[in-house]
Amino acid sequence: MAQPKTAWDDHPEPLTVASAPVPEYGSGSLADLLPTLAAGLGVPGMSAAITELTPADRNCVFLIDGLGWEQLKAHPEDAPFMTSLLATSRGGTGRPLTAGYPATTATSLASVGTGLPPGAHGLPGYTVRNPDTGELMNQLRWQPWTPPGPWQPYPTVFQRAHAAGVHAAQVSSPTFENTPLTRVALSGGTFLGRLPGEDRIDLAAEQLAAGDRSLVYTYFAEVDGAGHRFGVDSDAWRGQLMYADRLVQRLAEQLPPRSALYVTADHGMIDVPFDEQHRIDFDEDWELSAGVALLGGEGRARHVYAVPGAANDVLTCWREVLGEQFWVASRDEAIAAGWFGPQIDERVYGRIGDVVAAARDDVLLIASEREPKESAMVGNHGSMTPAEQLVPLLEVRS
Repeated sequence: MAQPKTAWDDHPEPLTVASAPVPEYGSGSLADLLPTLAAGLGVPGMSAAITELTPADRNCVFLIDGLGWEQLKAHPEDAPFMTSLLATSRGGTGRPLTAGYPATTATSLASVGTGLPPGAHGLPGYTVRNPDTGELMNQLRWQPWTPPGPWQPYPTVFQRAHAAGVHAAQVSSPTFENTPLTRVALSGGTFLGRLPGEDRIDLAAEQLAAGDRSLVYTYFAEVDGAGHRFGVDSDAWRGQLMYADRLVQRLAEQLPPRSALYVTADHGMIDVPFDEQHRIDFDEDWELSAGVALLGGEGRARHVYAVPGAANDVLTCWREVLGEQFWVASRDEAIAAGWFGPQIDERVYGRIGDVVAAARDDVLLIASEREPKESAMVGNHGSMTPAEQLVPLLEVRS
């Protein structure tokens, strides 16, 4: 006879580290895109990791910040041109790429530009501890100031392409021309700043035609901004998606001969409700804050730095409190599971939290006092769920 169910039978089990969906490093992640294109252009030392892509003489990557695969598929009426290209994604397989962990702009742009996963390029989060100073370092805003070269010493794919005789160019907002993040992630060849989206697109097309072999990058930020402020599926977000769709079509219609245009993103996004069930406030939770010296990362992808000797206690507590909603791992467990890529450079090891927490459910671990602006955002990202991780790789060829 079957035993009656008890309340314990219905109690969810804590998430295991092994159950987290690790990004497709080495075969289908953002870090694999530019090396694949550069290999097709004959750049030494580059390998075609994304085997589905066919080489082209002229390659343009158009990155739309915040436009995840799932969000694009959910809004066909707002993005008819990109929707018509869904079947072309990832070399005609109709499949997306993975962003990499965490799915956040600084990390993803570094992965795109260097062709390396986070454990190698060394930007493994929105904010991480600088082991040399003990301070939190914001890798998007580059605050406090940190020498860029030692922080990310590898050459970018653009630099390597330029050295190999490929015409390399980035066309973006003038605001980004001299930022440290651009220097460590996207420098090499020529940077051309343009503010209006149409001007940026037209110039990208001109740069693509400027060489017999070309590698051009252009960027649009406003979809992400509208998502953070108003939420995915808001009127403001839909408006920016519609504009981005027109820009993609404008660029596709100007491609010079022997070109391939790839439209991708740095991460997706989800909306998180404003209530205590979905937004857990670290600054008001004595259990979670006990033994914590620094709280890094962001609401859905936390780096937790413990006071000396407290790392195991912090890990135990975070698993007990959050383990049914977050994948909670020690630094070494997250590394062994491949969250940050297949290998971790020595200089990067101490930047990763003693405890790493990645949200599975539609929840945030906010910090209302330490991070008031971030804690007030509607749309969020960072973790390994499909809504955040999966990004398109739409293709148009001439």
